Amino acid sequence: MRVTSYGHSAFMIEVEGAKLLLDPFITGNPSAPDIAIDSLKPDYILITHGHGDHIGDAETIAKKSGAPIISNYEIVSWFEEKGIKNGVGLNLGGGIDLPFGRVQLVPAWHSSTLPDGKNGGTAGGFIVNHKHGTFYFSGDTALFQEMKLFGRRHKIDVAFLCMGDHFTMDMVDAVHAAEFLGTDTVVGMHFDTFEPITIDRKKAQELFKTANKKLILPKIAEAFEI
Repeated sequence: MRVTSYGHSAFMIEVEGAKLLLDPFITGNPSAPDIAIDSLKPDYILITHGHGDHIGDAETIAKKSGAPIISNYEIVSWFEEKGIKNGVGLNLGGGIDLPFGRVQLVPAWHSSTLPDGKNGGTAGGFIVNHKHGTFYFSGDTALFQEMKLFGRRHKIDVAFLCMGDHFTMDMVDAVHAAEFLGTDTVVGMHFDTFEPITIDRKKAQELFKTANKKLILPKIAEAFEI
């Protein structure tokens, strides 16, 4: 699995020859000032919830690339009104089989209002199963006990977890989330973008090391393998 971070919660994840772009907040993202959205050519766009720092450039990228948007029903319907007709609207617990594997929309504890004030449905995260493993992408969320059920059903190889505090769980709860999920590898996200969500990176690494977990705090635009 090849991963590229664009800052905040925006990632390109390549699995089984498919490029998945998640929560593509690029334009206006202070952590990704030099990323050209025209260079992003995903096969699928996955959106966890309706906030502007996750919806981001999805409309522009979807129209240029033709990539379908996969999200909850309300968000996909909102994009349909903007002329994007090939989206896949799921609801919590539901999933879709695709050529590279399976995408399931799972719950998150967070709000979800679209940039124009419309209802963004219920916030979620994704569990993606592919031939060589499974990853979990939390979106924005608090810690919640049902994460244990994700780990019960799936062998989660890596979890992408928010940990910036203020709007989501903090680094301590992110460690607990990794334990609930049963994963030993975590990619941190939703931190250091704005002042309220800055973190002490050294402390975060120490917390995960003490819990015998590997924490990756990715560099912007540098691809890495997991």
